[in-house]
Amino acid sequence: NTKYPDCRIKFPISIANGECDGGDYNTEECGWDGGDCTEFNTKYPDCRIKFPISIANGECDGGDYNTEECGWDGGDCTEFNTKYPDC
Repeated sequence: NTKYPDCRIKFPISIANGECDGGDYNTEECGWDGGDCTEFNTKYPDCRIKFPISIANGECDGGDYNTEECGWDGGDCTEFNTKYPDC
């Protein structure tokens, strides 16, 4: 990708495709996935997950997604966390 010469990823076509891809795509070198991750990074600046598209998708994904940094999976895990606070 000529716009991001230091971006070393497997699928350059995924840059700026309208979907925030995680991992190596969501880096400064790749322009935060060509701008696709700007909103996600603003809303969840400390959320480091592989699939940002899974945040706030209507399903509680648990694990690293169900953390304060990731907004309890963008709110998807709120009901679960209320029902099972010690789980």
